[in-house]
Amino acid sequence: MTDTLSPVFAALADPTRRAILGMLLEDDMAVTDVAAPFQMSLAAISKHLTVLTDAGLISREKRGRVIWCKLEPDALRAASVWMQGFGQFEPVDLDAFERFLEGELAEADPEAPPPSGSA
Repeated sequence: MTDTLSPVFAALADPTRRAILGMLLEDDMAVTDVAAPFQMSLAAISKHLTVLTDAGLISREKRGRVIWCKLEPDALRAASVWMQGFGQFEPVDLDAFERFLEGELAEADPEAPPPSGSA
């Protein structure tokens, strides 16, 4: 039996990785663009991206000389099904999850412009 849930929950436990997922909700991004808002090295961001990739939450693709990151929206499905098994949780509402991630981003960088679609 393979444990696919632990890497997902471990990836979601870190606020930087949640912020990266929030950024990728909008569109695919180059690794350098993902790293831009964070005050850490490109190597540190790369480690976060590796954790997200290993958990199946994102995929990376090399296009020319640029590595692009893409959100894998179905990656949370197994975690959602597992939580629903306890009968205490509603199915994951991806719109609510997006709002949560946008809130996390706003708290991380209060000077950032509001996300698109916000009033």
